[in-house]
Amino acid sequence: MPNASATHLTRRGILAAGGALGLGAVLTACGDDDAKSGGSGDGTAAAKSGPWSFKDDRGKTVELDKVPANIVAFTGVAAALWDYGVQVKGVFGPTTTKDGKPDVQAGDIDVDKVTVLGNEWGKLNVEKYAALAPELLVTTTFDTAGTLWSVPEESKDKIAKLAPSVAISVFDRQLTQPLQRMWELAESLGADMKAKKVTDAKAAFEKAAARLRAAAKAKPEIRVLAGSASAELFYVSGTNLSVDLEYFKALGVNFVEPSEEAKKATGGWFESLSWENVDKYPADIIIMDDRASTIQPADITEGTWKQLPAVKAGQVIARSPEPILSYDKCTPLLDNLAEAIENAKKVG
Repeated sequence: MPNASATHLTRRGILAAGGALGLGAVLTACGDDDAKSGGSGDGTAAAKSGPWSFKDDRGKTVELDKVPANIVAFTGVAAALWDYGVQVKGVFGPTTTKDGKPDVQAGDIDVDKVTVLGNEWGKLNVEKYAALAPELLVTTTFDTAGTLWSVPEESKDKIAKLAPSVAISVFDRQLTQPLQRMWELAESLGADMKAKKVTDAKAAFEKAAARLRAAAKAKPEIRVLAGSASAELFYVSGTNLSVDLEYFKALGVNFVEPSEEAKKATGGWFESLSWENVDKYPADIIIMDDRASTIQPADITEGTWKQLPAVKAGQVIARSPEPILSYDKCTPLLDNLAEAIENAKKVG
């Protein structure tokens, strides 16, 4: 991918700021025409008439004659819209696993009802995209330049000519901000934001946030490390750029931070460690990147990993570095971390 230093670093950043995808692999890195109902709930996105506009987090306003129906989105974004009753026609990004099941980033999407334009990060088949007659492309952005997440650099100009785009920023802000922006986008697209399922999910999120705040306050000595594994390296994430970690920290969670000097090489996102040095930062809880492209804790064979106090104590849980931006999907992230802190023993 061109624009290597910006795009490549940003990609590596989220891989390890949440972690790393087996860096080498990643960085080389039929729709249902009648589908308007959707989501994991029983709600249906109501069709709206008249002109539509939305100002995204790049400061760009998209204006259309009508509410777009033919929407294509990055998989995680599509999953968030799905939770609000807005179903897209096509997706790009990790959607299904090798056995055909929904990827963790696909949430509750019915993967048989969307056209998959690229089943990994940075892949989007332009011909298939054009065939969908797209009216809007929606994704996130992980940098100040507003780079469209997972849109291939080499074909971005062709893609841009086919439909306008909307980007929700998940860079250097707390989780509640992009959650609110996704809510606003879904509402503009016809979602019923007063539906009981939707309001209950938001209330549950707020309750989980209070629980995490209380857990962190009760056990301030518990240190949490955000990590990710590849075959060659272990990545320790800093908290200053990732939406989930910034929010958890604001709620009082005591995070292990890589040294500032080490983070400079990655734009502030993370520090990479050899497996021999995986014990550099003592931690009581480790939250590990749950994306299918990373090595999961149960599959890590390195002896140094197995000797970590948190691992020996069974104090390792999953983390979603690219959270699905709906309250329904973010609530478990808060509850799981709160539970881990509540039950944690001081071992680091």
